[in-house]
Amino acid sequence: MSDVDAKELDRLLQQAFDTASKLYQQRGFQRRVGFGKRPALVSVDLANAWTRPGNPFTCDQEKMDNEIIPGMQKLLKAFRAAHLPVVHVTTAYEITDRNADFTDMGLWHNKIPVDVVDIKNEELWAIDSRIAPVQGEYTLLKKRASSFHGTELAGILRANNVDTILVTGVTACACVRQTICDGIADGFRTIAVKEAIGDRVPGAVAWNLFDIDAKFGDVHTVDECVAYINGLAAQKIAAE
Repeated sequence: MSDVDAKELDRLLQQAFDTASKLYQQRGFQRRVGFGKRPALVSVDLANAWTRPGNPFTCDQEKMDNEIIPGMQKLLKAFRAAHLPVVHVTTAYEITDRNADFTDMGLWHNKIPVDVVDIKNEELWAIDSRIAPVQGEYTLLKKRASSFHGTELAGILRANNVDTILVTGVTACACVRQTICDGIADGFRTIAVKEAIGDRVPGAVAWNLFDIDAKFGDVHTVDECVAYINGLAAQKIAAE
């Protein structure tokens, strides 16, 4: 789909969302979950298989290079300066033979090509070097769409007194969405960071962010999230 077509699709979707928002608001949807007192940044699948070209999982490269990665860099700078938790999430599998008697892929390989993300090829599932983890940040390996499903994420966050998760990454329609849905179900305030979320298909980000904002979490811009983090840091300094 051309850039012109993608922009037109976004325009038409926005018109539809504006109408749908009135209906939702009349029925009590689109309430605010709000920011909490101690956030963590949860970055979903911003690994090379998703952020770089040439892979079945490759996402929109224009948005990746011009919005998502720069947005992540701003967020990481703020989180690191405030000494707040950062979790980088990635996906890979040890047994990628689809005919094997046993595999950690479960049944997912019957729907999508997860078999290409072999844990032996670290370059594929390594976090993009432009936003690479630094000392003190955690890299979590998941097997399913949600960063919470079958992982230690909720326990780690609770142990560190986290009450809010700022979620970024790919894809809006799958791993990011499932992480946000499970996040609020597990009792965390869920914030989707608008410019730092991507997908492969035009329109998928706009639709999913609209639906998430209506039902499962608040959508905020990178700048709004950075201002929130900086505000927490200023409060801490004032308290000291």
